[in-house]
Amino acid sequence: MDKSFSFSSRNNGTSKHRRKLSEQLSWELDNDDVLIHNHPHHHHNLPKVLEEVDHFLHNSTIHDSNDDKVVPECVLLLTKLLDSMVEKYNAGQRNSKHCSKFGQDPKGDKSFLDIVDRISKVCNTLNTSTALDEASSILEKAMRFLEKDLISILQPRKSMNTSVSNNTYEFQIKTPKKKFPRKTFSFGSLNLHDSNFMENESPKENPYEDEEDEEFPSFSQEKVSILNKIATAMINAGYDAEFCMVFADSRRNAFKTALQSFGYDVMNMEDIHKMQWELLEGQITMWNSVVKHCTTVLFNAERRLYDSLFPNQNTVSRTLFSNLVRAVIVQFLNFAQGVVLQKPSAEKLFKFLDMYETLRDMEPVIKFDDSCEEQCGKELEYETVTTKSRIIEVSVAMFFYLENSIKSDNQRIAVPNGAIHPLCRYVMNYVKYACEYRDTLEQMFQVHQCIDANKENHKFNINDQSKMEDGTPNTSAFAVQLMTIMDLLDENIERKSRLYRDQALRYIFLMNNGRYIVQKIKGCVELHESMGDNWCRKKQSGLRMYHKSYQRETWTKVIQCLNPENIQVGGNNKVSRQVLKERFKCFNTMFEEIHKTQSTWVVSDEQLQSELRVSITALVIPAYRSFFGRFKKGFDKYIKYHPEDIEALIEDLFGGNSTSMSRRRT
Repeated sequence: MDKSFSFSSRNNGTSKHRRKLSEQLSWELDNDDVLIHNHPHHHHNLPKVLEEVDHFLHNSTIHDSNDDKVVPECVLLLTKLLDSMVEKYNAGQRNSKHCSKFGQDPKGDKSFLDIVDRISKVCNTLNTSTALDEASSILEKAMRFLEKDLISILQPRKSMNTSVSNNTYEFQIKTPKKKFPRKTFSFGSLNLHDSNFMENESPKENPYEDEEDEEFPSFSQEKVSILNKIATAMINAGYDAEFCMVFADSRRNAFKTALQSFGYDVMNMEDIHKMQWELLEGQITMWNSVVKHCTTVLFNAERRLYDSLFPNQNTVSRTLFSNLVRAVIVQFLNFAQGVVLQKPSAEKLFKFLDMYETLRDMEPVIKFDDSCEEQCGKELEYETVTTKSRIIEVSVAMFFYLENSIKSDNQRIAVPNGAIHPLCRYVMNYVKYACEYRDTLEQMFQVHQCIDANKENHKFNINDQSKMEDGTPNTSAFAVQLMTIMDLLDENIERKSRLYRDQALRYIFLMNNGRYIVQKIKGCVELHESMGDNWCRKKQSGLRMYHKSYQRETWTKVIQCLNPENIQVGGNNKVSRQVLKERFKCFNTMFEEIHKTQSTWVVSDEQLQSELRVSITALVIPAYRSFFGRFKKGFDKYIKYHPEDIEALIEDLFGGNSTSMSRRRT
């Protein structure tokens, strides 16, 4: 039996004959039986007719022959009845454009489907006859009606309040509950502050973590039942290709509309490649959320729909679902492949990591198990792995770009007042944030090493352990790269410290940046684990050395002014007023100069600031108190500050503000 996908084949003679027959034929429900009226004095009971047709089909199967079979009256009668029923259904459709009459009369629908089933079997049984031509033509007419009804049910209704540009359909897709954080990095502009960097934002936010599965697609149980009946009738009648084409096209459009409700539109790779990164960041964020939602919610809902519609047509269900998933995921992969074509830079790394994780999480979905065709799953798995490999290649290159940026940073302008250098802030926040993706980056670096090893034709075992300098086993290629970056940062900070002419300020700069690095590492579990305790202890030991060097450079000469030697002269140890006056004057001058200068210096870490002040107090105050107590009597006019004044003034140091010295105790 030949069929076209558009049901366009017609026979003019047969059509005239059918119209004449339908004028003579009518049907109605009488209790549980369908009565057929084809003559004023003859009534036929439908179950009886169906029984006779079944008997004919049974005998035809047993006595299979190539000779033309004699077509009994029951077959002709059933053919006429089907034509009449289709005409009546079509009349119902014409009276209500958007509402099918099929499904509103369960008994009548059952009779219609029973007749369609028998006629399709008759068409497959008969070889050549006029009856076959007529039965095939009327069956095609019935299929054309079911196709229209299928389209009517699958077509989403537009809301009365919808506009042309913003349609609201039966299914609603929620937008993310949270906005994804946007991060900006740049080595060209290093005015970065922790508050507007990414320290207080979690890169792992999931905007759907509390979201229940949306009702997608939102077909009522009644509609699902009708769709199931239509699917069964068309597939069993041999019109599975026509059904699948209509159904697949409708579901693709439904998915497109669902994704557009997020604000997500399909973009070609050329447009993605040319797009400004600032705009593309938002598109990537949208892509991540849409892909996750699609693979965790929409595909599951779609699969449930197919399970409901095709409980006995597993092959059809698998094929339709496979083709839909393939079409959607290929669009997602095309976007990712377009993004990879962007010029790489360190600041783009985290968006690429998000995309990699999204694709990695998508892999179990596209393996499909027994929910999809095996070949489809293999094709998509290959394309996904290929896309992931390209993202790995670019991401590793971006991480090396950070390393190269540190190496090439030769800025020769000292940061005012010994504050934390913007490069130090940038790098530490960068690696701290990168450690939020530690597992992902470790996986990427391992894959990258395997690829490099294969290129060099030697075997690489990801379980091989490399040794750090202190002997601590380290299996992570990512951790090794972190160590390299930290060493480069140390070298860079050391080099920048030499820009300070004041050696004391140089050590303050080194302490500020060193403490900032240590605190960042201790504040991030993943980063601390990657660097190790030994590295942190070594770094802290270096900070103590800087502290001692600062004290020696600043306060040694001040303490020497309080040396009591050579103040008492002669045999009776008489105090030399001139020498004592010079000692107090020297101390006051040096302390005031230090106070004036170092009050403007910045130590942002409160603990380090306190430690410095406490150590200065412990060094200066006992010496000054002893000197003051020994020589204050009778020499008050030489004394400008009491010990309590000095203590108070020390508290002004490293605050980043100029402070008046008018604090003499009276």
